Amino acid sequence: MSVTILGIESSCDDTGAAVIRDGILLSNVLASQKVHEEYGGVVPELASRAHQQNIVPVVDTALKRAGIDKSELSAVAFTRGPGLLGSLLVGTSFAKGLSLGLRIPMVDVNHLHGHVLSHFVREAEGDPVPEFPFICLLISGGNSQIILVNGYNDMKVLGQTIDDAAGEAFDKCAKVMGLPYPGGPHIDRLAAEGNPERFKFAKPRIPGLDYSFSGLKTSFLYTLRDAIRLNPDFIEENKADLAASLQATIIEILLDKLRKAVKQTGVRTVAIGGGVSANSGVRAAVEQYCLRNNLTPFIPKRSFTTDNAAMVAMAGYFKFLNNEFCPYDAAPYARVTI
Repeated sequence: MSVTILGIESSCDDTGAAVIRDGILLSNVLASQKVHEEYGGVVPELASRAHQQNIVPVVDTALKRAGIDKSELSAVAFTRGPGLLGSLLVGTSFAKGLSLGLRIPMVDVNHLHGHVLSHFVREAEGDPVPEFPFICLLISGGNSQIILVNGYNDMKVLGQTIDDAAGEAFDKCAKVMGLPYPGGPHIDRLAAEGNPERFKFAKPRIPGLDYSFSGLKTSFLYTLRDAIRLNPDFIEENKADLAASLQATIIEILLDKLRKAVKQTGVRTVAIGGGVSANSGVRAAVEQYCLRNNLTPFIPKRSFTTDNAAMVAMAGYFKFLNNEFCPYDAAPYARVTI
């Protein structure tokens, strides 16, 4: 008998719904919120209100594109956390209502698990997926982690940021440069036109496999501050080189710890996930590193890097097969680890 999972994602400012049947993706729908751009960051109250407006049409569209009726669903999976509580409450409440109405079980998903398991989303039979164990470099606006993945429910954090995440460094440095929110994609675009060797920024010396990006942000800020005193047009005249140098520094920091993790574990498969894994420089650097060292890389499609419901449905599918269901009194959580 087929297993059909509806996944719901509402952890931040994107409302997503996806349908997976027997591990194959049938639909993946996402409604983004443009209202936050003028504020330079996500406004939690506006985000939760937009989720309330979007969730019904997004779920309806996902079911229609999948070509199924809601009565065919085996379970509903939803992001329980981490994320913005107001946004998570919308998805959690909708999932509970749908579960009760259809009398199907409910599966709660750790958002970070979803990013790791996005590599198992298949759009057709025969699509390659990683073999366990593998190393996953999870990099987003809120997380920078190196994870040893021994199974869908067996993950160990080998290293993580002790302050800021890589995505936060991209966005905040972009904001200092006067670039629109979110800044990461703009840095990526400008970096393609710039010289990555032009400027040197501080790189942290953190022991083990942990990350730190606060020092880099401070170094970037001071570089701009001192240069603007001499030339008020410094940023505008050097945007591409600044972006390229910043991106190269972040990539170097990420790859340094990734190399150490691979050496320490002996694992031969490397995957990346999270919003920053959409960055062109990061994707190319990880792929080249793997090819040079005879490692197997898994670079996700860009549609599976940022927040999406396909990864939630995939994580929910694994939990459903293991009869890991969620009680109705479960509340969302803003913070949690792997």
